[in-house]
Order: sequence, then C-alpha cells, then structure tokens
Amino acid sequence: MNVSAAREPAVPAPAPAHDPPWLALPREVSDMLRPRMPGIVEAIIDAVPQLVPAYARPIEGRFGRGLRRGVAAALDRFLQLPGTRLPALSEESRDLVAGLGSGEFRQGRSMDALLSAYRMGARVTFREMSRVSVEHQLGQGVVVDLGESILAYIDELSAVSAEAYAFEQSERAGAVDRRRTELLDLLLLGQADEAALRHTAAMADWSLPARMAVVTLPLDRAAGLRLRLGQGALVIERETDVVALMPARKSRSAREELGRALKGRGASVGPSGGWERIPDSLRLAVLAAAALPPREGPDDPPIWADEHLAQVILGAEPSAITELANRRLAPLEGLRPAQRERLAETLLSWLRHWGQRAPVAAELGIHPQTVGYRTAQLRELFGDDLEDPTARFELELALHAGRR
Repeated sequence: MNVSAAREPAVPAPAPAHDPPWLALPREVSDMLRPRMPGIVEAIIDAVPQLVPAYARPIEGRFGRGLRRGVAAALDRFLQLPGTRLPALSEESRDLVAGLGSGEFRQGRSMDALLSAYRMGARVTFREMSRVSVEHQLGQGVVVDLGESILAYIDELSAVSAEAYAFEQSERAGAVDRRRTELLDLLLLGQADEAALRHTAAMADWSLPARMAVVTLPLDRAAGLRLRLGQGALVIERETDVVALMPARKSRSAREELGRALKGRGASVGPSGGWERIPDSLRLAVLAAAALPPREGPDDPPIWADEHLAQVILGAEPSAITELANRRLAPLEGLRPAQRERLAETLLSWLRHWGQRAPVAAELGIHPQTVGYRTAQLRELFGDDLEDPTARFELELALHAGRR
C-alpha cells in the first residue's frame, strides 16, 4: 500500500500545539517498522560502546541483557504511539526508564553517559526508520513527522531518567547526612566503643581519622560552612549553634587554612585528639569562647582553645576565682582606686619576674627605684604571703582573673 498516495488528496491540517507529534503519523508505520525492530536494536547495541565511552565494555552478561531489554522495550513502546494521543511512556515503561536513571547513579556514572546513549539511540533509530519509510514510499512528510516524534520521545525518556537519577542522588545524600549526624552525636557523647564508631562511620561513608578537632560557632554565622570545610567535615546544627568535626593535621599550613575558612564566624576550635577526646574538645571550645572576649568582626580569626587554656581554667569556675580574689587581694581594699590599680599591676609583674627589679621596671615603663618603693609597700601590705609559694600562686591567679 502506498500510504503517501493515500494521504495526498486530503492533507491534514497541522496538529494543535498540545498534540504529540506522533499523532500525525499514520498507524501503518508501526506495522512496517515492527519487522525491522530486532535489527534496529542490534544497531543501537553495536553503537553504544563505540560512541559512548562510559559504556565501552563487552555487551554481555547481566549488563548486555539489561541493555537489550531496555532498548527493545523503549522501541516497542514507540511503535504503539503513531496515530494516537497516548503519552510517550506507559506506567511500565516509565518504571523501566526511571530504573535506568537511578541505576546510573548507583553504578557511579554521571547522567551525561545515559543522555548521550539516548541521543545516539535516537540518531540510529531515525536513520533506520527513515530508510524503511523511503523503501515504502511514505513521503517526506512522514519522515519529518517521524523525526519529530523520535526527538520528542527521547526528550521524555531523558527527563524521566534524569528525574530518577536526581531522586536517587538526593535520597543517598539524605541517608548519608542522617548517618553522619548519628555518627557525630555518638562522638560528641563519647558513649560508643571503637567498633561501633567504625561501623557507623562506614555506614556514613566517612573514614574515622586518627586525630580530630571540634569547631563550634553561632548558628547565624554558619552560612556556607559545609562548602568551606569540605567533604571531610561532619556538620550538625543545634538550637543555637553549629558543631563541626573534622580531621586534624598538625602542620601550620593546615591550621592557617582552617583559620581562613572560619574567619569572621565567631568560631572556637577545641584541641585536637583521638575519637575518645571529642567530648573534651567540644567542652574546651565552648569554655574558651565563654572565657575570652567575643570575636564578632568580619575579619576576626577563630579562637584556638589550646592557646588559651589558662584563661579557660580561670573562667571555668567564676565563683571560686572571685572568692580567691576577695581573700588574697583583701590587703589592697583600703587603698584609693588609682593606688590600688598601680600596686596590683606592680604585684603581678613582680610575681611574673620573680621579684627582679629591672625586668619589672622595663615592663611597666617606670624607674627601678619606683619599683623598689612600690615593692616595699607591697611587703608591708602582704607580709609573709609574698614568700609563700602557695600564696604567690593564688595571688597571680587572682590578679590574672582581675585583668581578664
């Protein structure tokens, strides 16, 4: 039958924009193309490894069977479309095409490989089907409609596969994020043994480093933190703050790099150590942030707790330090404020330099004779306490706390 001749007397009006392009194809096209399907399937199978490097592997075994089944099912569905308003994919074929997309993610390939295979398959299919159209003298109009139909069909296949790929990717990312949150919770609580931690870390796709450090910072300063810290960091958000755990390297360059990533975020970094010291690292980071003046400027560096351990100790129990200061510095209370400040400053420097007059004078910018005069006043006020090691230590603690 010459379908082209049958169509010539009454050329159909152009299909409305919302109609699928295969509605314009005569139904007979499917009957003419169906016997050629096995050959078209093999032509696509042969072209896949040659034109798409990601599939450059022997077309055999499970991979080969799956590829043939997918190509055959896609072509079979296409042959159901000419002359109809059917959607490009049935429920069954949609599931198959979606499975191809999610399978690409599970195989570790990018979506580009599958989309390239679809485009290559469209070219092979159009070449073979247009050849059949010419052999049966279907006319140029049918060839054009056939090309538009193939392109529209491939676009639908690509969209469904890409959506499934993205869904699988987000599901995997969500699962990994949940497991990493569980892992960080275990590490911060310090209640799991090493075997349980390593199992949880493996499930979270995270290698447990030999040494780690905890970072804490306000929640409102955490924008873009995950990206800055990189994939090696675990990050969780709590009610008012964010806690990050990351591998710790001893090199100065690594510390400087982390400092740049945390600049202007009001962050505090705990001392590094093994997994069993993570709760202590967090506690010291929080205490350091509380003990030191806030660093809120856009260029302020983070607080490194291991550089301020004395301040952390002084700030750990304010009431005890206050009581110590009240008791040890009581001899200064009867003095005028300015005199009290001068003698307290001199006493701290005197204790720090073991009573050596020259270093004290240099530090305070005063004459050595003035140091001697003030020292005599201090000896009169504090008496034998200046010779007692315990009293000297407590005096220095109290004076440091007062300066802080």
